[in-house]
Amino acid sequence: MVRIYHNNRCSKSRATLALLEEHGSKVEVINYLDTPPNASELAVLLKQLGMTPRELLRSDEADYQSLGLGDPALDDATLIAAMVAHPKLIERPIVVANGKAALGRPPEAVLAIL
Repeated sequence: MVRIYHNNRCSKSRATLALLEEHGSKVEVINYLDTPPNASELAVLLKQLGMTPRELLRSDEADYQSLGLGDPALDDATLIAAMVAHPKLIERPIVVANGKAALGRPPEAVLAIL
């Protein structure tokens, strides 16, 4: 089973989902704006991705600016809490398969974990 944290309004997310389906993957789609990961789930995803919370933040979102998330003094727990409270700050799509995760930017990047 392959899981995708998906936003249907995002072209990269739609393309990644289509790519997974083309490769015959059975996909569990999580619309993460409606069902965001909690802090512990997000921490696991970050570990699987090999990324820091700051690397997974969408810095072009209005919430990023209004919450002052560009402040380098903010710790990981604060950034994770912000992403949980404001899930559109989470870069997308995230695909999880075989105990690993990959960011679908570009969509073909997820093929390495299948």
